[in-house]
Amino acid sequence: MSEETPHFRPSIKTQKSNETIERSQTEGQGGETHQHAPDDHRLTTAQGIPVSDNQNSLKAGPRGPTLLEDFHFREKMFHFDHERIPERVVHARGYGARGYFETTDPIPELTSAHLLQEKGRKVPAFVRFSTVAGNKGSMDLARDARGFAVKLYTEEGNWDIVGNNIPVFFIQDAMKFPDLVHSVKEAPDRAFPQAQSAHDNFWDFISLMPEAMHMIMWTMSDRGIPRSFRFMEGFGVHTFRFVNAEGDSTFVKFHWKPKQGLQSVLWDEAVKINGADPDFHRRDLWDAIQRGDYPEWELGVQVFDDAFADQFDFDVLDATKLIPEEDVPVRIIGRLVLDSVVDNFFAETEQVAFCTQNIVPGIDFTNDPLLQGRNFSYLDTQIKRLGGPNFTHIPVNAPRCPFAHFQQDGHMAMHNPAGRANYEPNSWKDGGPRADAEAGFRSYPEEISGEKRKARGELFADHYSQARQFYQSQTKVEQTHLADALIFELSKVETLEIRERVVAHLPNIDGDLAQTVADGLGFEDVPEAHAPRREVVGGLTKSDALSILKNGPDSFQGRKLGILVTDGIDGELLQSLKDAVQEAGGVVEIVAPAIGGIKTSDGKRVPADQKIDGGPSVLYDAVAVMASKDGVAKLKSVHPAKGFAADAFAHAKFIALAGDAAELFRAAGVTDFDDGVFELADRKGAAEFIEACKALRYWDRVK
Repeated sequence: MSEETPHFRPSIKTQKSNETIERSQTEGQGGETHQHAPDDHRLTTAQGIPVSDNQNSLKAGPRGPTLLEDFHFREKMFHFDHERIPERVVHARGYGARGYFETTDPIPELTSAHLLQEKGRKVPAFVRFSTVAGNKGSMDLARDARGFAVKLYTEEGNWDIVGNNIPVFFIQDAMKFPDLVHSVKEAPDRAFPQAQSAHDNFWDFISLMPEAMHMIMWTMSDRGIPRSFRFMEGFGVHTFRFVNAEGDSTFVKFHWKPKQGLQSVLWDEAVKINGADPDFHRRDLWDAIQRGDYPEWELGVQVFDDAFADQFDFDVLDATKLIPEEDVPVRIIGRLVLDSVVDNFFAETEQVAFCTQNIVPGIDFTNDPLLQGRNFSYLDTQIKRLGGPNFTHIPVNAPRCPFAHFQQDGHMAMHNPAGRANYEPNSWKDGGPRADAEAGFRSYPEEISGEKRKARGELFADHYSQARQFYQSQTKVEQTHLADALIFELSKVETLEIRERVVAHLPNIDGDLAQTVADGLGFEDVPEAHAPRREVVGGLTKSDALSILKNGPDSFQGRKLGILVTDGIDGELLQSLKDAVQEAGGVVEIVAPAIGGIKTSDGKRVPADQKIDGGPSVLYDAVAVMASKDGVAKLKSVHPAKGFAADAFAHAKFIALAGDAAELFRAAGVTDFDDGVFELADRKGAAEFIEACKALRYWDRVK
């Protein structure tokens, strides 16, 4: 038996009728009249039965009780009552897009995976980005890890690389996952805070789990508040195996490297963006794809053998550890491009089911205890969320290659075995599929021995060394942000003992960090450090790959300039600036006192994209202000306009000023301009300003 999968984008077609359109009067609730639509647009029940009245339920008389036989009403209410499926316990707030993966550097010597055998092989892909802690209705810019889940529809079945934008995790064993999630979610007695880790329960748990300190360095760093999905890395987190055609195995870690470079926001920006546009990340991805600026990542692999694993200072099965790229370089083998938005959010993004167990021949698992637990948990979760075992029949989850098996029945079954045979082995002539000993998936025959007991490897006990390496690999600016994040989060913790227990971990990571956080929390002294369970490894080298600022964009492509304008500005100068942004591959939004826009000095109308109240400077990567004398006089009396200027300067953005715009900044309290502020006078000045914007921000302003 062989079945082809349903179309990824199912369409519902109704049979057109040759009848002429009839007009009829149907009395609605308010006595209004309705005209029948053409047959190909007429309303029907889910069974295809045409509906005559969608305004009134069937009653025994105009004022009588509703009748049970009104099957349209019952079906409509039944579906409405059940249209919400349980949201994901974690990663509930997500956003997805379609695209493709293409192999650019085949590696048949490492893996037999069909996809990776030849240069140029392409397969469809679906990617879902998400926050971890918040519910579906939470905001995009929460400080949190981000899910980075990729489903590749390969010729050998679906391969899911279910990772995060951070290469390590809080815990080493899946046994602790429910506790971790319970601690970071809203407290059960009060049901808040939502999508935040700045509360007692989370930090109480962390203070008692030193294995989490490496991940804490990442989440408290700028990695926890990325600029957008397009400007963040993805990681497979765990160590997997490659297995080649000869059965030889190597270890592998997966990396997604954004071609756009890395970029994050500041915490003050994140707070204000959540107020101005809680869908900021969603909108950014949607807009980028719609305008043809397709996000792209390179797939890189770190490949190493048993000899490296044996001499490595840490256990490669420990999900709280990474392998520095300086020790094992990342080899780029493919590219991922997102070039299509979904047709329906629920059908695809909400119903897509990622499972770490979904691997293809040539890929295999290791004994990472967190990975082993995820393999169990994800499948169990999908059955609960999506109503039963047939969630693979949903188009977004169905493989694109032929599939055949003897699984049958269950809720919402779309594919059942055809014919008499629904078991194997059988002796029937058309008895269905059989196992393929040559091409079928085989687990790597790793030798396993040891006592059966609850335990972890000895090297798992080092909880601080890589946390120290990460912190010391950050630039001074990034270290300041990390310390500020810890101070902010712990300032929301009401219990002094919890704050002290957390800070007592920090001397094992960095003495200056511990002192800074202790000072920020008002401690007289740094609490006595917790005794490490295993001696901290000294002399680990700094890794530039761990810093965002050392891996930022090298152009303005895909980034956004906000231009605040008033009536009476130089229209040609405005066009020069817009041209410079377009040539750099960026995007412009016009912000004005009124959504109707402004008139330039020569009387031309310039429509606005945002009214100043809804277009604060935090939404943009860089800003320009172009104001006439009369225009700036009006802006100076508008609080959001002064906030636009003050925030842009405080957030170290590159700024361009034209006309009398400097007066707005002075009114906002900015009196000393620096080299990050440009005077915009002509086309050359516009080009120089956009060239400077490649550097992300003018960090000298906040040193």
